[in-house]
Amino acid sequence: MVQRQLPMFPEGSTEVTHDLAVEKRDGRVTYFYGTLPVFTHDANDDASFKMITAQFYTNGYVKQMDIVRAFGVTPISVKRAVKLYQEKGVQGFYAEKKTRGAAVLTDDVLLNAQQLLNEGQEPCDVADQLGIKRDTFNKSIRAGRLHKIKKKKH
Repeated sequence: MVQRQLPMFPEGSTEVTHDLAVEKRDGRVTYFYGTLPVFTHDANDDASFKMITAQFYTNGYVKQMDIVRAFGVTPISVKRAVKLYQEKGVQGFYAEKKTRGAAVLTDDVLLNAQQLLNEGQEPCDVADQLGIKRDTFNKSIRAGRLHKIKKKKH
């Protein structure tokens, strides 16, 4: 018969499961599995926290609710971290965030639009010519990115 090793966690640590504990000391968080420390990160390193808890779940060491109860995080945040870990692995937590691409009104489009406005064309006509929604075009005029030429009265 296999004899289980009794977990002996450091004093002041929080038990997540009967095999896993976590300790926060001097701005560092250390995770213990059994009697061994298995991972350490800074207390304010959210990416490492999400990565290691997702890894613990994926490897079968904890249930998602164990993480929710022990750390006071939301269930959906745990599910998102697990999904990210399963799809992209560890590097998914440390990759640069994707940012939005170029807007509809790029510098070239703004330059062309301003030239057409300077020629005296109406904003709605310019928007239609350039294939831009009229609301988007008018918003850029209100924001001051484009300037509508005022017609002179005779």
